[in-house]
Amino acid sequence: MKLIGEILRRSGAFFIRRAIGSDKLYWAVLSEYVKTIVRKEFAPMEFYVEGLRSRTLKSVTPKLGMMHMVLEPYFKGEVFDITLVPVSISYDRVLEESLLAHELLGVPKPKESTTGLLKASKLLQDNYGSMHVNFGQPVSVRQLCEGKINRCQYNLIPRDLPQKPTPEAQACVSWLAHLIVRIQEEGSVISPWSLMACLLLQAPVAVLTEDGLPWQQLTERTLWLKRLALDFGGHLKWPGQVSDSDVMSSSAAIHHSVVHQKAGRVYLVQEEEPERRRAVSAEQSVMRTGTSVLMLASYRNQSLHVFVRPALLTTALDVTNSTHKDELFAFFSFLQDLFSSEFIFIPGKLSEDFEEACSLLKKCGAVHIDQQEVTLSHMGRETLSFLKALIQPFIDSYQMMFRYFCEQGAQVITEKQFLPAVRTLATKLLLSGELHTYEALSSDTQKNVLSALQRLEAVTKMRSMQCEYKVNKPAVRRIADILSGKIPVQMLRTPPDARL
Repeated sequence: MKLIGEILRRSGAFFIRRAIGSDKLYWAVLSEYVKTIVRKEFAPMEFYVEGLRSRTLKSVTPKLGMMHMVLEPYFKGEVFDITLVPVSISYDRVLEESLLAHELLGVPKPKESTTGLLKASKLLQDNYGSMHVNFGQPVSVRQLCEGKINRCQYNLIPRDLPQKPTPEAQACVSWLAHLIVRIQEEGSVISPWSLMACLLLQAPVAVLTEDGLPWQQLTERTLWLKRLALDFGGHLKWPGQVSDSDVMSSSAAIHHSVVHQKAGRVYLVQEEEPERRRAVSAEQSVMRTGTSVLMLASYRNQSLHVFVRPALLTTALDVTNSTHKDELFAFFSFLQDLFSSEFIFIPGKLSEDFEEACSLLKKCGAVHIDQQEVTLSHMGRETLSFLKALIQPFIDSYQMMFRYFCEQGAQVITEKQFLPAVRTLATKLLLSGELHTYEALSSDTQKNVLSALQRLEAVTKMRSMQCEYKVNKPAVRRIADILSGKIPVQMLRTPPDARL
């Protein structure tokens, strides 16, 4: 990008390739450059732990390359300590909201250019609300890594020789990267619109597009959800000098590209199609609605980190129909493993996450807890219903993709075949009424399912240039049966294979 690239470079930015692959020389030069900046304390270095942008506005599983380059001088004893400062950036409204939704539906990203940037300046005439930057408490790598890695091993090899990271070092870097992203989540600001989006998505799409949701009902439920989010420790931005009704009206007005109000009801906005000679097909109509739903879902995702742990426990209570803590923990563990590409879970913190979920549900009066059992409270039905519905789109999307893997004929598939084929199946099921969530159309969700099945050893990535995957259909079917509750939770503790 002419001019823009030079401005960024003179501001201290340095550019790296999107993919390094097997280019060992490039990796060695880049790694040494980063480590020299850290060793010489030339300047603070800012980078995104997640390594890429999030099209869904959810936190993304961190990439470990840059983090490992930054930490290696400490591992080798070349610096006494390294200080990490988590920075959380939150937006009321994202400029490229429509573009991101289209990318999730398979539309290629437009090529960036200086001319395109200048033409896009007219977008700034619209109201995008506020942007929040929160600088978290600095954390010491020395303190965090104490007892997690043996640095003596680095004394056995000359420091200037490149070394392949040991499994211990990789585990430590992964743990620290997930911790930083989790701290960033806790520091992010949740807007009233994010809470409203959570509730809007729990209404049937037909209601949002045709009948409309009563505004009074939405405002009352949003105030209830505001109290729940505060109980769960959410960091809310809710103006105190303005009435609650005005706050929510203002939020809806900012997001006029997603919803509009008419006669006391809220409707989902569907993007306008250019005039056509031919009628819009059913498949095109699904994609239009899918764009709007994915835009709405991205704002819901901004607050998911507050609710996800109690929501997983609520799902465990519902699917297992059990009150025993050990059985709920087993299913909670399965859900966390399955969804670890969707949400951020710190490695090794499973027990703490489960206890946090129990504590939050108890705090809001949704459950009663003793040493061995978790029992439902009559007072908590509204909370449990909301949390179950919050996670349901992910469960439905995963089940739809498990169905694709089990029904498709080939044992080996490529990623290029997988994504359009799954989108076609999702469109077909949405039109027939068998599937109700448009989030199954999202390419990010589809790729996360593929990662989950690899992690659970139901799909194996083959060594080839075309990203081919070998599918173990019985293993996929078993995962689907566990998720639906067809396989009793007791069998999770005595699995037939090593992974499940």
